[in-house]
Amino acid sequence: MIFKNGTIVDENFQLVKKDIKINGKFIESIEFSISVDKDIIDCQDKYIIPGLIDIHTHGGCGCDFCDNSIESYQTISDYLGQNGITSFLMTTLTLSKDYLLSMMKSMSIFMESNLNTAYPHGIYLEGPFCSKAKKGAQNEKYIIEPDINFINTLNKESGNNLKVVTISPELEGAMEFIDYYKDSDIVLSMAHTNANYEISKEGISRGIKHGTHLYNAMTPFTHRDPGTVGAILESDITAELICDGIHIHPSVISTTYKILGEDRLVLISDSMSAAGMKDGVYQIGGQDVNIIDGKATLIDGTIAGSTTNLMKCMLYASKSGIPFQKAVKAASYNPAKLVGVDNTVGSISIGKYADIVILNKDFTIDSVYIKGNKVKKGSLD
Repeated sequence: MIFKNGTIVDENFQLVKKDIKINGKFIESIEFSISVDKDIIDCQDKYIIPGLIDIHTHGGCGCDFCDNSIESYQTISDYLGQNGITSFLMTTLTLSKDYLLSMMKSMSIFMESNLNTAYPHGIYLEGPFCSKAKKGAQNEKYIIEPDINFINTLNKESGNNLKVVTISPELEGAMEFIDYYKDSDIVLSMAHTNANYEISKEGISRGIKHGTHLYNAMTPFTHRDPGTVGAILESDITAELICDGIHIHPSVISTTYKILGEDRLVLISDSMSAAGMKDGVYQIGGQDVNIIDGKATLIDGTIAGSTTNLMKCMLYASKSGIPFQKAVKAASYNPAKLVGVDNTVGSISIGKYADIVILNKDFTIDSVYIKGNKVKKGSLD
């Protein structure tokens, strides 16, 4: 296939007029003009962007990764693929040890599936090493202290597919946990933490490489106490933003981008099972969540994930002060690089998978291609 006449977001995340040739699953060439007379897809007045990668999604379309169900995983994958999210990490919540172990096995089996839609790169373990004071939608009943042996067991059960593990650095044993995993393939991320600035800084200096949903469920930045937020902002680690119009004010999105720059920002959805669904009562990690006007909250009013998807978040970010092509980068290449899959996905580059989204002039989805195969047309409605 040849995608012709479109404006592509290239591997340098600049807008250029080039043609793209696909050979099977891969991008074969990117040129100013490719001469062919068949298998042409005319992209005149359209944008061509890399498939988005949501490293922090709990589910959608009525299903949750904590359902521990291959059928649910497939439904979520279909929903993501239809909306331009071509790959992702399966994200967990704080649950019992036995249930997490069972989930790891199910997720391992699912990862071996030959999917015809969006596909997982691995698992994002959010919890159970949380601060009870900043637990958010994590179930306090199952919060535990950092446990190296337990993570090793989980990783083995998952087929060594743990990509991100969250930790609150003020917990007993947290620094030893960070020391143990700092040079591993697992990315340690600071999350659901009540740590002060000094402890947060120490955690980063010892090996924390990422910040989970920046600003949410962590000590805030103030002019006398910079907290976890201040420690992350002044460091060189990456950080996530949920740009759903609920979690973060547009001004904060713009300001954060100016601080982090185009290389450290990772856009996520933090979507839960109600993403793509009508208002009602849904679940996240076994807990009931009320959805009213698209806002997800627990019974006590605590925000419990989002009801959007990463494509919508990326477009919202681009309307909130982040240049469009840089918002694309924060939702594709940056997450791919963070979890070590940027050699195969994350940008429109020769030799990478043909994970491509074609957007209309009004930024609605025209079509989605995953590993060169066209998937069902998505919708941003």
